[in-house]
Amino acid sequence: MNVKIKRIDKSLPLPVYETGGSVGFDFLAREDVEIQPDEISLIPANVIVEVPKGYALILAARSSTPRKHGLTKPHGIGVIDNDYCGPKDEIKIQVKNFRTKSVTIKKGDKIAQGLFVKTDQLQFEEVDEIKAESRGGFGSTG
Repeated sequence: MNVKIKRIDKSLPLPVYETGGSVGFDFLAREDVEIQPDEISLIPANVIVEVPKGYALILAARSSTPRKHGLTKPHGIGVIDNDYCGPKDEIKIQVKNFRTKSVTIKKGDKIAQGLFVKTDQLQFEEVDEIKAESRGGFGSTG
């Protein structure tokens, strides 16, 4: 399946799957961004992606980003819907600097990874009762 993608800065490459077994691809910073301690910032990722119908694009942290840059995703993941693809809908990666000094992300740095996930919109059916048996509540498996 092909996915339509527009680069903002054509001097940066398109995202690629780095290996034959990769399920995620890296987003690159479009510009230098300095993030102050304890600050939440948005890093432009240089692309507008037309997510295919029936899919969502999940924005996830790269495993090396906290250790290498001192940044984390304050909301865990990001979700790009298939209708977020207009001419001004550049993907931006939200990060939080958890270090005590500023962090500078340079143009071209790998800042997050993307994964396409199949989705569906289901209908809700309100009921008065669910199953009669409960699993045990939050954290019940360990």
